[in-house]
Amino acid sequence: MEPKFEVIFLEDAIHFLDELDEKARDKVIYNIDKARYTTDPKLFKKLTKLIWEFRTLYQKKQYRILAFWDKDDNTDTLVVTTHGFVKKTSKVSKKEIAKAEEIRKRYFDDKT
Repeated sequence: MEPKFEVIFLEDAIHFLDELDEKARDKVIYNIDKARYTTDPKLFKKLTKLIWEFRTLYQKKQYRILAFWDKDDNTDTLVVTTHGFVKKTSKVSKKEIAKAEEIRKRYFDDKT
């Protein structure tokens, strides 16, 4: 089966993953990879018009990595991860979404 998209990790997302313990990191990466092949809102969900989230529930903790789509080059469909965080509630704060939107803006500004 072909993946629906490729994923790249920006610096803040890599830093977040590096800070997790090994089992939690493995579970988050497993779910991101699984989301590439399935359409499951429990794994990958749209938050706003531009921002999406990879979702992982592991040992009663909610791990989130925010992301956006880069469909500008016509070769591959790419999902770019911005940053991650652990949360206690199901709602993503406006501050985290704003941070993802700012990283997205810088990404496209640097790309041109």
